[in-house]
Amino acid sequence: MTATRAATAAARRSRSRAPLPLAYAWAAAIAAGAIMPFAFQPFGWWPLIVPAVGLAIVSLRGRSLGAAFGLGFTTGAIFFLLHIQWITVYLGLVPLVALTAWMAAWWGLGGMALALAWRWGDPRMQGPLGAFAGMPLLLGAVWTARESLSSSVPWGGFAWGRLAHSQAASPLADTTSWVGFSGLTFLLAAVSALLVQLVLHHRTILRRRLTIGAAALILLVAIPGFPVEATGSIRVGAVQGDSEAGLLAPRVPGQILEQHLEATRGLEGEELDLLVWPENAAEWYADETPATMAALDRVAERFDAPLVTGTITRDGDDTYNALIQVEPGRGAVAEYRKRHPVPFAEYLPARGFFEPILEALGFLQYIPRDYSIDPSSANAFEVAGTTAGLAICFDIVDDHLAREMVLEHGAEIILAPTNNADFGEGSAENVQQLAIAQLRAAEAGRALVNISTVGTSAIIGPDGAEIDRLPQYEPGTMAEELPLSTTVTPGIRLGAWIDLALIIGAALALAGLGVANRTAARRPHA
Repeated sequence: MTATRAATAAARRSRSRAPLPLAYAWAAAIAAGAIMPFAFQPFGWWPLIVPAVGLAIVSLRGRSLGAAFGLGFTTGAIFFLLHIQWITVYLGLVPLVALTAWMAAWWGLGGMALALAWRWGDPRMQGPLGAFAGMPLLLGAVWTARESLSSSVPWGGFAWGRLAHSQAASPLADTTSWVGFSGLTFLLAAVSALLVQLVLHHRTILRRRLTIGAAALILLVAIPGFPVEATGSIRVGAVQGDSEAGLLAPRVPGQILEQHLEATRGLEGEELDLLVWPENAAEWYADETPATMAALDRVAERFDAPLVTGTITRDGDDTYNALIQVEPGRGAVAEYRKRHPVPFAEYLPARGFFEPILEALGFLQYIPRDYSIDPSSANAFEVAGTTAGLAICFDIVDDHLAREMVLEHGAEIILAPTNNADFGEGSAENVQQLAIAQLRAAEAGRALVNISTVGTSAIIGPDGAEIDRLPQYEPGTMAEELPLSTTVTPGIRLGAWIDLALIIGAALALAGLGVANRTAARRPHA
C-alpha cells in the first residue's frame, strides 16, 4: 500500500510539473488574446481578465525562449488587434498593424521572462508556500514589470490595455487608491497565476485548493477604498459641443468655437464656480485672436466664473496643445501645455529617421508638424479658489503626471478635457479612455471632469463612480456640485515606489533563481 501511494504521489508530481503539449500551449495563447479584450470596455466583462491572463501564463510553462517569445507575441498581437481596432476608423490598417506589432514584441519579451520564471522558479517552489504564494507573486511581478516598461519606453510608451484598465467597473477599482495602477495589475496577474497553480497542483487535495482560491478572492475584493476627506466643494459646469474636431474632418474656422458657445446656452440659469470646455474647443491660437478671446470672455462674464478650455498656442517656432484659464474681464491668465502628446500622432519622434518611411507609406500628411513639449509647464491651475489638476486627453494615462498634479501642485479636483473625434461615432476608444479616467479618480481620491468634444463625457466621483454622463455625438451639458479633497492616497504617494519595486524585484528574483539553478547544476551528484 505504501509503495502504491508513493507511486501515485510521484505520478501526481510528474503531471503537475509537466508543461502543456505545444499544440495546447498555442491554443491557450490564442484563446488568452481573444478573451482578454472582452474584459475591457466597451464590453466590461471584467472577471474574464483572470482566466485570460491565466491561459497566457500557463502557455509559457516549460517553453524554450524562442517558443515563449512567439507565444507571448501571439497573445499580445491578438489582444491589441481587437482592443484598439478603433484606430482604423480614419487611418486604416497600417497604424493598427504597426502599433500592434510593437506592443506584441513587448509581450513576446515578457513571455520570455515568464518562461524563465517558470523554468527557474517552479522546481524550487514545490511546497504549499512556494507553489501557492512564491510562484504567483513571482509571475505577477514579471508580468507587471513588462507592462510598466511597455507603458513608458520609449517616448513615454503606450500605456493602453493595462490589466488594471479592465477593472474600472469592478469592486477592485478602489484598490488603486492603495497601490496605484501597477499595483492593481500585479494583484490581477498574481491571482491569475494562483489560479494556474491551483489547477496544476493535483497533489494538493481539492478542498484545500478551493479554500486557498476562495481566501485569495475574498481578500482581494474586500479591500476598501482609502478614506478620503472632503475639504469643501465646487460647482462645475461642463460642455460637450458635438464638434467634428478630428484630424481629417473638414471644418470652417470658428465652427468648433461656435458649436461650444451654442451648447453652453444649455447651462443658462446655473450658478457655477467653474466652467470647463474640451480640448481644442477654442480652436487655433485663441490667446492671439481678439474675436475668440472676446467670445470666451463673454462666456466667463455671463456665468461670473472662470472658463478652462482647450486651444492650440505657439511660442516662436514651438506649437503646443494647451489649456487656457479665462477669468471674467481679465482674459487668459494661465496656460498649461500638454506634457504627454502622443508619439506618431501629435509629433513624430526621430523625425529624420521615420519621416521617409511614413512618406513612402503615405502617412506623413497626418503628422505635418510636431507639437512641442514643455516639461516646465505645471499641470494645475489655481482657479475658483482651489487647485485643479489638468490632463489633456492622453495625459490621463500617464501615472507620473497624475502623481505630479497631486503631490507637487496639491490638486483638489481633476479636469480632463479631451477630443475623441478622430475615432468615430460609437468608438470603443472613448469608453476605454473614460474607464482610465474613472480609475484615475479612484486612485487619487479626486472628483474628475472628463469632457470631450464628441463624448464620452462624464463627471466622476472620488470613488471612480459616474455621477453624470453625456451620450456620444450629441451636444450637451453637465453641472454638479463636486467635493474637493487634499487627502493624499497611498496609491498616489507610493505608486512610483511600488512600480519601481516590482520591476527591480522581478529582475532580482529572476537573476537570483538563475544563479541558484546554474550553481545547482554544477554540483557533483552524490
